[in-house]
Amino acid sequence: MRIISLVLVSVMLYACGDSFFNSLPTNEQIEKRIEKGDFAEAKKMIRFALTNDSLTPQQRYDLNFKIDRLDRIEQDFSEVDTAVIAYIKKFHPNVTPEEIAAWEKSNALENMTINGQKRYFYNAGRNLFRIDSVARKYFEGANGRQSDSLDRLLVKYIPSVLATRTVNSFLLAPVKMKIKYSISVKPDEVPAGEVIRVWMPYPRTDVSAHTDINLISTSQPLYLIAPDSLIHKSIYMEGVAVAGKPTVFAYELSYTSYNQYFSFKPEDIVPYDTNSKIYQEYTSESAPQIVFSDKIKTAVKEVVGDETNPYLKVKKIFEWININFPWASAREYSTIPNIPEYVLANRHGDCGQVSLLFITMARCAGVPAKWQSGWMMHPGNKNLHDWAEVYYDGIGWVPVDQSFGRIAGAPDDDSYYFFTKGLDAYRMIVNQGISGNFYPAKIHPRSETVDFQRGEVEWKGENLYFGRWRYKMEIEYLK
Repeated sequence: MRIISLVLVSVMLYACGDSFFNSLPTNEQIEKRIEKGDFAEAKKMIRFALTNDSLTPQQRYDLNFKIDRLDRIEQDFSEVDTAVIAYIKKFHPNVTPEEIAAWEKSNALENMTINGQKRYFYNAGRNLFRIDSVARKYFEGANGRQSDSLDRLLVKYIPSVLATRTVNSFLLAPVKMKIKYSISVKPDEVPAGEVIRVWMPYPRTDVSAHTDINLISTSQPLYLIAPDSLIHKSIYMEGVAVAGKPTVFAYELSYTSYNQYFSFKPEDIVPYDTNSKIYQEYTSESAPQIVFSDKIKTAVKEVVGDETNPYLKVKKIFEWININFPWASAREYSTIPNIPEYVLANRHGDCGQVSLLFITMARCAGVPAKWQSGWMMHPGNKNLHDWAEVYYDGIGWVPVDQSFGRIAGAPDDDSYYFFTKGLDAYRMIVNQGISGNFYPAKIHPRSETVDFQRGEVEWKGENLYFGRWRYKMEIEYLK
C-alpha cells in the first residue's frame, strides 16, 4: 500500500473543493481568503502553493509562516460567545444583546469570524472593562476602584529620585539587583536525543544605565552571549531532550541599574542637523511596522499642529496617546501586520503597541525615535515591558515610556512628566530595536517576530511556540 503525504492529501482536498483553480493560487488569492476568515481554505491554498518547485527558499519560508500565523491567531481567538458573555455578566448581570453588538462593532469586545464561527480574543471580556469607559464603570461598581501598586510606588519613588539630581549627570540613584532567569521546555515536546536551542534575554552592556554586570552561574557549561552590535541581547544555550523530563536552561547574574533623567527645558534644544545619519535613519519609515500611512499623517497633523520644538512635539504625542488609548492585554505581535494601525483602529494597546504608535508618530513629525525594551522589575510588579527613546541634537538619546504615561498625583511637573524624558532604574534593557537577528542565527520562524523578552526555543525540526515552554524571572534587590 502506498503512503500518501499530507501535502498531497491537502492538494487533493483543495482540488476537489469549490475553490478549484486551474493554476497554483496566488498570494493575493490567499490573502483574500484570510481576510474573509476562511482560515481552513487558506491553509489548503497555501499547501497547494507550496507544491510549486520553482519557489525560492524565502518564498517557501514565507508561505509556511502564513500557516503558522493563522494557527497563532486561532490560539489567540479561542473563546466563544457563551464564555465571554458569562464573564461580562459577572459584573454587568443585565447586559443586553444591543450592548454586546455595539461593543463588538467598536471592537472593544475584540472578535473575528474564523471558519464561519465568531471567535473572541481569549482576554476579550476583561479587556472590555479596560477599553470602554461605560463598561469600566460596571467593573468598578462590582469590584471597587482598583488601586495600582505600581502607581503608588512611582508617585513616591520618582520625586525621591529627582531630589538626587546633579548638573553633571543624567544617571541617578542606582539600584543593584540579582536575577535568575530560566526556561523550561515541557517533557516530550522535542524527540528524545535531539538538541534544543534556546535564546534567553540578557542585560545590554552598551547602555550607560547598566554597569557591573556579573554572570554568576549558568545551567549549561557552554553558552554564547550576543555582541552589542545586535539589537537583541541574548544568552544562547543548547541541551539534549530526555524522554519524559523537562529540559531546563538557566543563568544567574547581578548588575547595577541607574535611573535616567535629562534635565532640559524645551528652549535648550537646538535645531536638528537633518543631514546627519541619526536623523536620516530614525525619522524614516521601517516597514512593516513603522509606516507613515494616511491615518498616521492625519493623527500627527491633528496632534502636533504647527509646533516646531522637538520636545513639545514629543510631549503632545505622549499626552494624546496617554489620554486616548487605554492599556489592554495584547494579541501576539506576530499575528498583527501593522501594530500602530491596529492601535488606531482598536483604540487600545499594550506597552509595545502604544510605543510603536509613539515611535511612528514621532518619526513622522520629524523627531528621531527608536524602540527599547526588556523587563520592568519594580518590587511586586515585574513584567515584560517596552518603551522608546527619542534623539535631541546636543543632548542625545532620551528615554520615553509611553505606557507608564503621566504620574497621577505627582507633586511637580518634572515628576508628572518624568517619563517623557526619563526612565526609572527598575529595568533590564535587552533590545535596541525590533525584528533583529539572533546570535547564533535561528533556523525556524520566531515565536515573537517583533520583540524579544521571554526567549526563543527551537530544535532542528521546528520552532517551539509559546505554551510549549515556560519562562521565569526571579529578582533579588541588593543594597
